[in-house]
Amino acid sequence: MEIIGLDEVKIKKISKMKNESRDILDYRLKCYEIFKKIDLPHFGPKINIDFDKIKYYKNDYDLGIKDDWININKNIKDELDRLKVPESEQYLDGIGVQYQSEVIYHNMIKELNDKNVIFTSIEDAFKKYPNLVKKYFSKIVSPSENKFTALNGAVFSGGSFIYIPKNTKLDRPLQSYFRISSKDLGQFERTLIIVDDNSELHYVEGCTAKNYSTSNLHAAVVEIYVGKNSKCRYSTIQNWATNVYNLVTKRALVEESGTMEWIDGNIGSYKTMKYPCCILKGDNSTGTCITISVAKNKQEQDSGAKMIHIGKNTTSNIIAKSIAMTGGSADYRGKVEIKNKATNSSSVVKCDTLIIDKDSSSDTYPNNIVNNKTSCIEHEATVSKISEEKLFYMMSRGISKEKAIELIILGFTDRFKQELPMEYAVELNQLLKQNL
Repeated sequence: MEIIGLDEVKIKKISKMKNESRDILDYRLKCYEIFKKIDLPHFGPKINIDFDKIKYYKNDYDLGIKDDWININKNIKDELDRLKVPESEQYLDGIGVQYQSEVIYHNMIKELNDKNVIFTSIEDAFKKYPNLVKKYFSKIVSPSENKFTALNGAVFSGGSFIYIPKNTKLDRPLQSYFRISSKDLGQFERTLIIVDDNSELHYVEGCTAKNYSTSNLHAAVVEIYVGKNSKCRYSTIQNWATNVYNLVTKRALVEESGTMEWIDGNIGSYKTMKYPCCILKGDNSTGTCITISVAKNKQEQDSGAKMIHIGKNTTSNIIAKSIAMTGGSADYRGKVEIKNKATNSSSVVKCDTLIIDKDSSSDTYPNNIVNNKTSCIEHEATVSKISEEKLFYMMSRGISKEKAIELIILGFTDRFKQELPMEYAVELNQLLKQNL
C-alpha cells in the first residue's frame, strides 16, 4: 500500500490504518493546516520538492513488529543482511529497524525488560503507554517551527520511543536503523527519548537509502528529555543516497546536572539541513555536539548545532568538522545563546573545514549571543587545504597521491571517530573511503 500526495482524506487514511485515537488524528490535521501556511526556509540550500509527488506512506507487507528475524519478509531480510544490520545486533542491548514507513523489527535483551526499560515504535507507545507519551510528545519541537516539523506532525510514521527509568544505566547502546528502498518515498519517523533521573543511555542511529533519479525526502523529528544527573548520547551516521533531501529537527531538554551529547555524521544526501540542539534548562547542565559533514559532487551539507543556556553554570561545546570536495558545499550554521539568568556559563565553538579542490566551498554562519556579564563564548573557525608539502612528504616515502589524500582526510576526522564505539568507527572509515 502507498499514499502519494497529501490532503485531509489521505491523512485520515494513515491514521485509520494505524488505528489511532481521535486526539492523534486531530494533531495530524492541525499540523497539516500549519504545513500549508508555512513557507520553505529562507536560508541554507535551495529546496525544490514537488510535494504532490512524494509518497507519504508505503508498506508492501503485513503490518506488525516482529522480534525474530525468521519472521521478517525474506526479500527485506536479504536486503538488510547485505547491509549487515542483523549482524550488528550482537553489539547492542537492543535494536529496532524501520523499512519504508513502518517499524518491522524490535528486540532487546531480557535484562532491559526486567529493568522496565521501554524501547518500541512511537505508534506502539501511544497505544501501550499513552499518558507517558502525551506528557512529552511535541513539547519541545513545535509543529509551527518550520515547514518540515509541521509535515512530520501530519504524516509521522515509525521512529522510536525509549524510556529509561530512574537509576538505570545501560551497558551497551540501543540502535534504530532506517532504510528507504523506494522511489519518491518520504520517511517521516518520530523519535521520543526520555532518560529519567540518575540514568544513562547511548542511542545509535543508522540510515541508508537506494539511489534513484528523482528525489526522496527524509524529514524526521527527534525529542529527547534528559533528567537530573542523567546522561544521553545520541550517535548517528547518516549515509543517505545522493538523491535524498535530509531535513531534520533534533532537540534535547537537559535538567539539572544532566549531560546531552550529539555525535552527528552526515556522509550522503543531496541536501542536508540539520542543527542538533540542547536546551540547557537545569543548573550545571552540559551540552556537546560533535559533527562531521562530507560534501562532494554538488552535494550541499548545511549543518551545525544550537546551544541554548538557561540554567546557571551551564557549559556547551560544539566541534564541527567539514570536508568539501569535487564541487561540494559544506557549511556550518549554528547558534549559541546564553540567557540573562544563565550566569557563570560558557561555550566553546570550533569549526574546522578541509577543502580538497578549487571547485568546492565552505562557509560559517555563527550566531553567538551572551546576555550577562559573567558568561562567555569562544568561537574558532579554520579553513585549510591539503598542502603540497604534506603530499610531497608522504609520496616521497612511496605512498600514492590518492592514498596520501585518503590518510590526511581520515586523520582530519579522528576527533569524531574517537566518540564512536569501535565497530561504528570502523564502519565510518569504510564510508569515508568509499566517498573519496
